[in-house]
Amino acid sequence: MQATVSKYDGETFSGAVLTDTGIELPFTVHAVSDTPVRHLRVGQRVTIETSGSGASLAVTKVEFGTRL
Repeated sequence: MQATVSKYDGETFSGAVLTDTGIELPFTVHAVSDTPVRHLRVGQRVTIETSGSGASLAVTKVEFGTRL
């Protein structure tokens, strides 16, 4: 799923993304801990993986770039 970084704290490696469908989802350090992501900036495009659905939808992975 494609998203844009809407918030990011470089000290805690946590933040939020805004999906292309308009849903803002928070993420924690666990979403970036197994990836090369260390620095994100607000407005950056990312690819995310999620789990759950509805109110329990959660970001499980944040990666640079986009997938076709």
